[in-house]
Amino acid sequence: MILEALADFLTLSELGSVFIEGLAKSALYVMIASGLTLIFGLMGVLNFAHGSLTMVGAYLGGLIMVLTVTQATGTVGRLALFFVAIVAVFGALTLLGGAIETRVIRPLYDRPPIYQILLTFGLTLVIDELVRIVLGIYGMQPLSDWNAALATKPQFLRQPAALGPIDVRWLAVFEILLGLLTVALIWGFLTRTRYGLYIRAGSEDAEMASALGIDVRRVFTVVFALGVGLAGAAGTLLMWDVSWGASVPLAAETLLPAFIVVIVGGLGTFRGTVAASLVVGMTDSVMTWWFQNYITFTGLPELVLFLVLVVTLIVRPQGLFGVEGVGGH
Repeated sequence: MILEALADFLTLSELGSVFIEGLAKSALYVMIASGLTLIFGLMGVLNFAHGSLTMVGAYLGGLIMVLTVTQATGTVGRLALFFVAIVAVFGALTLLGGAIETRVIRPLYDRPPIYQILLTFGLTLVIDELVRIVLGIYGMQPLSDWNAALATKPQFLRQPAALGPIDVRWLAVFEILLGLLTVALIWGFLTRTRYGLYIRAGSEDAEMASALGIDVRRVFTVVFALGVGLAGAAGTLLMWDVSWGASVPLAAETLLPAFIVVIVGGLGTFRGTVAASLVVGMTDSVMTWWFQNYITFTGLPELVLFLVLVVTLIVRPQGLFGVEGVGGH
């Protein structure tokens, strides 16, 4: 049985499909975790509300699409509106993130980390319940995917594509392209802009950066705002993926892998986040294939992801590319 399953897995078509799906999962993970790694890596803030803010982004993006897309809207129009939704959600969540940092998070910087944990966890509960209340007012089910938002997806993204002997989803290819774009934009911002230099300096030594005249508090606000904006933008894409979808449980479904990616990659390093996203995405894809085809244990992918986290913490506690002592204010 095991040899038969292994022979099936090692065929070109199955390996190719698992590889493409792994890249798609990696792209989603890097989009979800990139905002968290900026916040966690630089500021040392354990933002447990990150998943809930991603969920809010999924609903806001879905709302824009539902209000603007009609049956007459073609493929190009739907894609254009989708990118408009991403920009709009990113802007709205960035403003919200800035307000949260200045009004809620900032007073707790000089207190023990447990205060930040309790605060952001409480913020998660508040956001989730507010979303439930709004959905209840409009007669929507908070625990199931928002089908109206899923229906705005262009037709070609619903269909499979054949790349030679390999069958893939067009949506997976689209997710890979968006993931590459996200990595390129963040990498360019961190390495080619003056503010990116401030962020990297603050990540390595906030006290020295402040002594050199950098307004570290303002940098913290910008970083937190951008991190929340990235979470919302990632949620807009997840709204189109049937494996995720816009629903209240999306908050928990995105928070756990985001923390796994950040910790495995190493605090304070975006390169580590990209590398960890590849490791976690590929592992998730392989385990999902085995679960769907030969193993009946439904929690196999999640179990293996936590094993990856545990092994990393034992073998290299600072993460793949992390440096001890980096991160925090």
